[in-house]
Amino acid sequence: MRALSDTGRPRGSARRPGADQRTRRRLLGAASALFAERAFDEVTVREICRAARANVAAVNYHFGDKFGLYAAVVELAIATMRAAREEDWRKVGPPEARLKEYVRTFLERLSDRGQHSWIHRLIHREIENPTPALDRLVERAIRPRLDYLGSLVAEMMGCPRHDRRVERVVASIQGQCLVYTHTSLLGRLLPRWRPTPAALAEVAAHIAAFSAAGMRALPRGGFGAPPPQGGA
Repeated sequence: MRALSDTGRPRGSARRPGADQRTRRRLLGAASALFAERAFDEVTVREICRAARANVAAVNYHFGDKFGLYAAVVELAIATMRAAREEDWRKVGPPEARLKEYVRTFLERLSDRGQHSWIHRLIHREIENPTPALDRLVERAIRPRLDYLGSLVAEMMGCPRHDRRVERVVASIQGQCLVYTHTSLLGRLLPRWRPTPAALAEVAAHIAAFSAAGMRALPRGGFGAPPPQGGA
């Protein structure tokens, strides 16, 4: 058997860019799945490489170290979320219809049925066991999505985006959605729940209508609004 270099390739072998890129993609795919299921510290480089059918030295070659690979997985999650968010932002229509679509899409991504459900499992792991990547996720992926939701809420309430009521309504909508996150607790609380497209659409319509009614019921002005500048 030929000796391997530090890069994981046989010593003296020629560089093969195509093969290198295929290995890198396999490592990213395997790491994305494993980091979505378990926290960063619980996943080993060896099992990532085994799942990716790659030499154990390939992680250092392509990403520098294990955290470099994790950071690349986080960047992939951010890029995917940004692309989906930009698609959402292009949608037009009344704000309540856009809210319903926002909720439906978010519920789909929270469920195991969504194409990118691994991203929300990854975020859940990161929140439970934070690494230095959490700030990057918050600022580049989570906060912009909540800002978009806040702009919808402010439009529906006819108030400034910075009104404290907007922040509270956004938290309320997020909470209603997060109840449906696929977890062992959900299976016990709602054993008959199945995230079919029809069920997701029905729940999204309920959350949007319930939230819109709640917004209309809130007092206008005073309650929850920031204090006036320079006065009592």
